Amino acid sequence: MPNKRYDIQQLIPQRAPIIMVDELLEAAEDRAVCKFTIGADNYFLEPDGRLAEVALIEHIAQSASAFAGYRALQAGASQPPVGYIAEVKNFRPHFRPAVGDELLTTITMGAEVGGVSIIQGQTLTDERVVAETTMKIFVEK
Repeated sequence: MPNKRYDIQQLIPQRAPIIMVDELLEAAEDRAVCKFTIGADNYFLEPDGRLAEVALIEHIAQSASAFAGYRALQAGASQPPVGYIAEVKNFRPHFRPAVGDELLTTITMGAEVGGVSIIQGQTLTDERVVAETTMKIFVEK
């Protein structure tokens, strides 16, 4: 668990209007939980008031970024690392959440080889699985 509360912009390189994480709630050795509440002004909203599926991928990636940023700051870095989605595998969107929904995403870190990390992400709202995926993320050094 983070021992202090961070402004999310200290942890991720993304900026408005595409910030898709509000807060890092928990962080452990290889696992983190992030929160995001969908606002009416969200960049990824479709006309029906629900998030586009690509927004779920971006939210999971930014959750992983927040975890990486937290770990980097704990190790003494002054800025969060910049990462890029290298591959999305087995993306399973179960439904598209709507304005006002609170997303809770668990990130589990896997192996890291040559600057590429494998992560598992699962997003819930109201204890229902919204989406899950495996990603490879390349982090600039």
